[in-house]
Amino acid sequence: MNEKAYKALEYTKIIDLLTEKASSPMGKELCRNLTPSCDIEEIRQRQTQTRDALSRIFQKGNVSFGSVKDIRGSLKRLEIGSALGIGELLAICALLENTARVKAYSRSDRGDETPDSLDAMFSALEPLTPLSTEIRRCILSEDEISDDASSALRQIRRSMKTVNDRIHSQLSSLVSGSTRTYLQDSVVTMRNGRYCIPVKAEYKNQVPGMIHDQSSTGSTLFIEPMAIVKMNNDIRELELKEQKEIESILADLSNRTAQYTEEISSNVSIMVELDFIFARASLAMDMNGTQPLFNEEGIIELRKARHPLIDKKKAVPIDIRLGEDFDLLVVTGPNTGGKTVSLKTVGLLTLMGQSGLHIPANDRSRLAVFREVYADIGDEQSIEQSLSTFSSHMTNVVSFLDKADASSLVLFDELGAGTDPTEGAALAIAILSYLHSQGIRTMATTHYSELKIYALSTPGVENASCEFNVETLRPTYRLLIGIPGKSNAFAISSKLGLPDHIIEEARKQISEQDESFEDVLSSLEQSRITIENERAEIARYRREIQELKEKLESKTEKLEESREKILRKANEQARDILQEAKDYADQTMKMFHKFQKDHVDLAAVEAERQTLRSKMNKAEKGMSMQASVQKPKKELHAQDLHPGDAVRVLSMNLKGTVSSRPDSKGFLFVQMGIIRSKVHLSDLELIDEPVITAPSMQRTGAGKIKMSKSSSISTEINLLGKTVDEAVAELDKYLDDAYLAHLNNVRIVHGKGTGALRKGIHNYLRRQKHVASFRLGEFGEGDAGVTIVEFKK
Repeated sequence: MNEKAYKALEYTKIIDLLTEKASSPMGKELCRNLTPSCDIEEIRQRQTQTRDALSRIFQKGNVSFGSVKDIRGSLKRLEIGSALGIGELLAICALLENTARVKAYSRSDRGDETPDSLDAMFSALEPLTPLSTEIRRCILSEDEISDDASSALRQIRRSMKTVNDRIHSQLSSLVSGSTRTYLQDSVVTMRNGRYCIPVKAEYKNQVPGMIHDQSSTGSTLFIEPMAIVKMNNDIRELELKEQKEIESILADLSNRTAQYTEEISSNVSIMVELDFIFARASLAMDMNGTQPLFNEEGIIELRKARHPLIDKKKAVPIDIRLGEDFDLLVVTGPNTGGKTVSLKTVGLLTLMGQSGLHIPANDRSRLAVFREVYADIGDEQSIEQSLSTFSSHMTNVVSFLDKADASSLVLFDELGAGTDPTEGAALAIAILSYLHSQGIRTMATTHYSELKIYALSTPGVENASCEFNVETLRPTYRLLIGIPGKSNAFAISSKLGLPDHIIEEARKQISEQDESFEDVLSSLEQSRITIENERAEIARYRREIQELKEKLESKTEKLEESREKILRKANEQARDILQEAKDYADQTMKMFHKFQKDHVDLAAVEAERQTLRSKMNKAEKGMSMQASVQKPKKELHAQDLHPGDAVRVLSMNLKGTVSSRPDSKGFLFVQMGIIRSKVHLSDLELIDEPVITAPSMQRTGAGKIKMSKSSSISTEINLLGKTVDEAVAELDKYLDDAYLAHLNNVRIVHGKGTGALRKGIHNYLRRQKHVASFRLGEFGEGDAGVTIVEFKK
């Protein structure tokens, strides 16, 4: 892309901000060289890398890649067999240590997270910890090799220390002994790497030795006493051995490092690339940037976009659309209203997005991939080139028209300005019409009313305006697409104190058509403000409705929980009551069987029934909610009941058959299965059941027999798994129904087992008057697990 656009849209300032985020010199270099890409796949890859790095920063904080030095020259020297110096080895060691730290950062707290686009790069890092540890063990700093680097070096340095101690001892004795009077000062100094003492010039013959230097005045000579010449020679020899051993150690470390040149070179490349990626992510975090969605259809849709170089606390977000419903956007409005900022925002965010940088806009913002971005913004008049403002702008326009195509984005600020307004407006319309006919995405700012009318009357061209508050004389910086801007010159002048008569005179100078157009714009603006206020009010109502809905849902949820709790508690109480009733019933059945065996009269049975009834009354009183006493649907009189009528005994909730007429007090006997009980009329309720007539009985009113299940009674009953008492109670009711249904025989399934159930059933059958005979089943009928019962005819 052209450098002019970078400068006009201030893309270079974004690059400066990005460069500050990189931590290594090589990473900074990559940032400085970053340019927008035209390959959509490369753009998406860069955006994905930035997003994944930003996600890691949010999860685990930022990571520093250290001052990764350019060691590619050192690696080249290793490849040809050269030995590296201390500084070069330390630089490689620092790189490997940083690599280990960065790799550890990639592993920390990742857990089972989905792999991202950076995992492969982090995995490819090779810290080479043994090599970095060895270099750090041998080299303490750029000026010092460790004594432990080799045993020979340790021995040499121990010998040097011993000789040094002897030299100092010898010199100390000379300085404080006989030669003291010949010395300029009682000190030991070094000259040319050898120990000397300062002797006065007039006493040089009194101190035998070698002269190495003299003072600037010549009054002091630095003499190496003959007594330590050999020892100084020994020191010098040991120093040479030390240097040779150090060179040997460095050569050994270089040979070890040379084995990993490929891995180290890969580490350098990856570390620099990661530094570059995380710099982009850090910039995105500072700008509250998001990943835009890219397309190749030329569609731009920025949602709540902000100019990245304006303080995000002060910047007013704008929504911009271009390329979908229209490919040319004409922005109008007052000066300092935000037109140029809107223009720059579109261009700059396009360049940033195509460079792989996140943009300061809301999620799901869309950007198009453009091969070129042309921007004519600002005053570029040049005295040296004899170019006026209009000429400089027109020079840019000419070059744009010559190079722009359908894959270009063209931005004009104040198109046609700097010349006669009529001619400027005509030129602007012609230029925009040409770009529009070529399908080139274009955005232009202007003050000309002719361009507003052109946008209103041309398909595929849309007006936009920067909102201005006339009351406060301040722009709101909001971009309103679809609404042409109004100049507001008269209103602003009036607010600033210009006399009304001058304003009225000015109004007379404009044509009726222009005035009518301005009035229409004013009306549209007023309507827009009204609609926006109504929308805001509707949005508030919606929020209130949503809050009320959430409160209602919360209350409903609590009521449902309370209801379930109450039902659960009621079910538990009902289960307890049923269990107690079952226990009472079992006890009662046992008593009834006892009465049958012992041939107890019915008075005793009735007494037991009354006892059971009193217990049930007590159970009812113990319930948390007293059930209402059942009353008959219809009050019965003595003449309503006849022997054979089917009734329900309300107090016992049992069905039965009337077996006697009521006495003078309203009491009568009711047969309920094997129970014959004396009850009062008020405790009875007539029930409707199908009427059958026994063949041996006459069809008289008193001879009618009503039943509930006899018409569909089965010829078999299954009593498997029941106790004797349970089986006898169920069998008794079954045999009554079967006999009333005129069945000749029935089949009782009781199983073989221990024989206790069969024995209990046979004992019961022997006492039944309507049973003619019974026998065990034969082969094919169920054998001993079945009893066949024959009824009396």
